[in-house]
Amino acid sequence: MVHMSKEAYVAYVERNAKKSPLLKNMLLAFVVGGLICVLGEGLQNLYLFWGCGKTGAGALTSITLIFLSALFTGLDLYDRLARHAGAGTLVPITGFANSIVSPAMEFRSDESDIIRISQICAISREVS
Repeated sequence: MVHMSKEAYVAYVERNAKKSPLLKNMLLAFVVGGLICVLGEGLQNLYLFWGCGKTGAGALTSITLIFLSALFTGLDLYDRLARHAGAGTLVPITGFANSIVSPAMEFRSDESDIIRISQICAISREVS
């Protein structure tokens, strides 16, 4: 193990860290976050047009955005968008839905591995 001073480590990290295109990242976050908000406004206006009251339209808009975010997370589309759009996908309601669904998807994957292992163990016990 190589020991280096804190200053040497900071210099090493600064030399080797990938430079982030800050302006591009901010622009993408602004555009994508804005488009998500425009989608929300469009949904709310649609629900108002269909005769929902203001409170009902707001609730339906929230439910729709959460549903779409959860659906896109399950289809792995939300994470692909987030890789390019960065913080723009963290618009509170969609980011929240993504943060709830992502661990559930990972657990589901881990759960199927556990079930598969237990089935293999059960089969090997039957064979023995």
